[in-house]
Amino acid sequence: MEADENPDGLPYQGVKILSEEEKQRLEAQNSRMITEARAAWLEREAKRHWDIFYKRNETKFFKDRHWTTREFQELINFDVDQKIVYLEMGCGVGNMVFPLIEEGFSNFYFYACDFSPRAVEFVKSNKLYDENKIKAFCADLTTDDLYNNVEKESVDICSLIFVLSAIHPACWSQVAKLAYNVLKPGGVLLFRDYGRYDMAQLRFKPGHKISENFYMRQDGTRSYFFTDDELAHLFVGAGFEIHMNDYVQRRTVNFKEGIDVPRIFVQGKYKKPVADGIVEKAS
Repeated sequence: MEADENPDGLPYQGVKILSEEEKQRLEAQNSRMITEARAAWLEREAKRHWDIFYKRNETKFFKDRHWTTREFQELINFDVDQKIVYLEMGCGVGNMVFPLIEEGFSNFYFYACDFSPRAVEFVKSNKLYDENKIKAFCADLTTDDLYNNVEKESVDICSLIFVLSAIHPACWSQVAKLAYNVLKPGGVLLFRDYGRYDMAQLRFKPGHKISENFYMRQDGTRSYFFTDDELAHLFVGAGFEIHMNDYVQRRTVNFKEGIDVPRIFVQGKYKKPVADGIVEKAS
């Protein structure tokens, strides 16, 4: 899932060129595909699978994202007295918001939402959770229920970090529309997710592929692997201006276990034009 990453990595151009062995791995995935009936069941049971994931792993699976202020300067380019409203769409157990709170982002008010009720409960039980600074709640980003807790055009910064890949491609435009509508004119969406031909994609065995570049993990959760062009089309279609939309190379490193493998992500910064307003229909 999400990488425990080494900061040394550079943007690069274009989709990774596959070796013959890697091409054969991808071809082998087609030998046994997920059936349409099972794919529909995975969509219906998506919330339950994520809830089971957090029941099993609690707060121990994902590491805190201490890299975000390095990668996204937009988080620190503010006057300390300027009040900033930040929304994390798909907060998990708070691995992004709590490091920011620890770093002293006292001028930020945080909204943190997740599909999984269990994940939200873990956020609320964190010792750093303060209702004066943060509001955590459940929201399904494929619907409009986010608006029950966050007003349109009320957010300065929104993030989608390793979230969109877990959502069915048919629903991406709805998610992009939500982000666009809750942001103030001039607000920015910060994005990172899995890139096409990342190591995780190449490792899937037959029996896990749902459709092109979309897979089921062992625990029933799902993952898509993006190209930069797909994301540019999605977010421009929702009304955003692209300020960054690049592949980035990183490494998953665990010295204790002797792990050091290359990773491919797509990282983006998408800005809502100052003159624009609310999108009523998904593109």
